[in-house]
Amino acid sequence: MGIDRLVAKFEAVDTTAICDADKSIRVMDSAIRPRSAQTRILGPAFTVRCRGDFFGVLRAIEEAEPGAVIVVDGGGAELAYAGELFARGALVRGLAGIIVDGGYRDIGYVRDCPLPIYSRFVTPMAGATAAPGELRIPVTCGGIRVDPGDLILADDEGIIVLDPEQADRLLDAAAAVKTAEAALVARLNAGQSLSAGLNVAAHAAALGKGEPSRLRFLD
Repeated sequence: MGIDRLVAKFEAVDTTAICDADKSIRVMDSAIRPRSAQTRILGPAFTVRCRGDFFGVLRAIEEAEPGAVIVVDGGGAELAYAGELFARGALVRGLAGIIVDGGYRDIGYVRDCPLPIYSRFVTPMAGATAAPGELRIPVTCGGIRVDPGDLILADDEGIIVLDPEQADRLLDAAAAVKTAEAALVARLNAGQSLSAGLNVAAHAAALGKGEPSRLRFLD
């Protein structure tokens, strides 16, 4: 499925609904936080590994295809691997976002930037520019593995990583979750309890008997 159709599907759901649809989804450490005005991301990962040196991030921004998400394995170091100029450069290149397991700076610009930017730290101190970095390799970002081309999705709740081949199915499953949630919200707004839309009693009874069960929405 084309990336544009996946983006359209993602607009109707969120990362929480996707995680509800599949508990095995990779979720980045919540310490990787949004720094920009825009938080929603959907795009393929362009990976880069750096250690105390940000030249690899510059190379990634210049080499990534439009729509890609720069995913930086900075080793969790409290050093800035990018700032305002890299954000502006990424916008020129038509990239979908930047995620850094390390620091970001120039927050005065970044906080209103239309490019979604996430980082573990905000710090004024940048690294060096003496090493090329490693591009298009499996990396660790936010405590999880990210392979080149993995699909990155992010919003106000956090950042998740999907196998591209599973994305279409998971987005459809997330849409079903949102539909069920909306029906429960309607019941709550009408003054009904949570039990009117969830199998609370039956689930509790089954668990009490040691029987397999799951909490689910009622039709």
